[in-house]
Amino acid sequence: MDHITTRRILAALCGLVLLTTTLHATAGVHGGGETEPGFVAPPQNIVPPPPPPKNIASAETFIPFPGPPVVPQSRSEAKNPPKPPVMFTKVRSPHSVLDWSVYPEDLPSLLKSMKEKINASFEQEIKSWAEVSADPEKNPILYRTGHFRFQLSPAERKEIRQYLLDGGFILFNTGLGSMPFYRSAVEELTAIFPEVPLQRLTEDHPIFHSYYDIDRVNFHQGVRDAGYRGNAPAFDGITINCRTVAVISRFGLSAGWAGKDEPQHQIYESESAIKLGVNVMAYATAQRAWAKQAVNSVQFVDPETSVAGKMYIGQARYAGEWKTRDKALSMLMHQFNRGTAIPVKYGHKELALDNPAIFETPLLYITGHESFELTAQEMSGLRQYLLNGGTLFAEACCGRRGFDAAFRQTMRKVLPDSPLKEIPKNHLILNFPNTIQKVGVTPALAAKLGGAQATRPILQGADIDGHLAIIYSPYGLAGGWELTPNPYSHSYDQSSAYALGQNILLYAITQ
Repeated sequence: MDHITTRRILAALCGLVLLTTTLHATAGVHGGGETEPGFVAPPQNIVPPPPPPKNIASAETFIPFPGPPVVPQSRSEAKNPPKPPVMFTKVRSPHSVLDWSVYPEDLPSLLKSMKEKINASFEQEIKSWAEVSADPEKNPILYRTGHFRFQLSPAERKEIRQYLLDGGFILFNTGLGSMPFYRSAVEELTAIFPEVPLQRLTEDHPIFHSYYDIDRVNFHQGVRDAGYRGNAPAFDGITINCRTVAVISRFGLSAGWAGKDEPQHQIYESESAIKLGVNVMAYATAQRAWAKQAVNSVQFVDPETSVAGKMYIGQARYAGEWKTRDKALSMLMHQFNRGTAIPVKYGHKELALDNPAIFETPLLYITGHESFELTAQEMSGLRQYLLNGGTLFAEACCGRRGFDAAFRQTMRKVLPDSPLKEIPKNHLILNFPNTIQKVGVTPALAAKLGGAQATRPILQGADIDGHLAIIYSPYGLAGGWELTPNPYSHSYDQSSAYALGQNILLYAITQ
């Protein structure tokens, strides 16, 4: 055997050993997941990450509402132009690039596309979890991609939770649709926020409309081969106080960003992937700015430590996102207690609808963003409560269609003989104690209404023997009660939300 052939064999063996070592190193992360159902191996043609781009002067940058925090920069021939701000931080693991950067050009390519398509200049960074700052302004969007199973430490979970609550955002990208990574992301977000359900984001979620309107996307054939038949983006999210703080993309985005349109993979086509990436950036940026305002606007209400002398309003608990704004109902009750001459003070309790305690309250309140289902026992308890003279007050928080459709369908089952109808403008509920002929609306709802800054109040009700057993607002109120409607919400403004809330409460407890 000649020396050249020997060298080639040795080189091939070294490459095989290196690849095997890399896979074993990655497999050490919480089991690796190679033997789990749905595992998709990363491509083997891995290339080193590209060098950082040279600093160039950026053109003046503008993104329509809600835009990123960019300082417009005029064209300049200066030798040391300002460095574009960091928007995305790719999170690396302590293992091989096969674990966290199969497509090292994914974010650079996305940022290049953003520069070309919307004239916005940003940069990326690569950090470990330990290097990520708890200050969202220093790493606004965290991006973790992968194929293999992973696990965070308790300290990392605690740090990430605080980062997200302070205005940060994280995107988990399932590399080529590999299920072990997806399941790990689900498990980690569930551990980080055990009190909040992880839900599939419906088509009207603002993340799909923050810059581009993308109710429908294009997938490659591999997605269909995996059994997905829809055309809506497949994002799961954790939403806290009307702000989605973390998202898992069920199918791969990074390949599309990198221009790797390979039909056999479980990925978005490039154009759809890029548009989703731009929308993630626009949504996360606007929500981070709003989160700062919301923290300063929420009033802290004294805890309800005493039961004596109080009548309680019940907030309905169900399997799903049943509490959208933590302080909203307390703030409404606080203002109601201060603004009326009624001697009895009102507080609230959180109650399951199959709990007999619901019969001890004159009013139940239910809200949410996404679709939901009540159990047979919950529907039976609610039906009996309403037939016994109780009142259900419902709102589609942020005016979201998912909750709206689910609520209407559920009420048709609960009260099939009492359909929801629009409450006329001369009804007592719109005239006492406040006469409400017009209501102010959020900018997003104004845009939906053709630019109108105010509209007549839209309330619907279901009547039982002359009593409104159900009072329903298809537009949001809770954000107004907390004094900070979400910028993407289809809601009434603060003063209108309070006026409607006060009238509804007074009606429910006096009729």
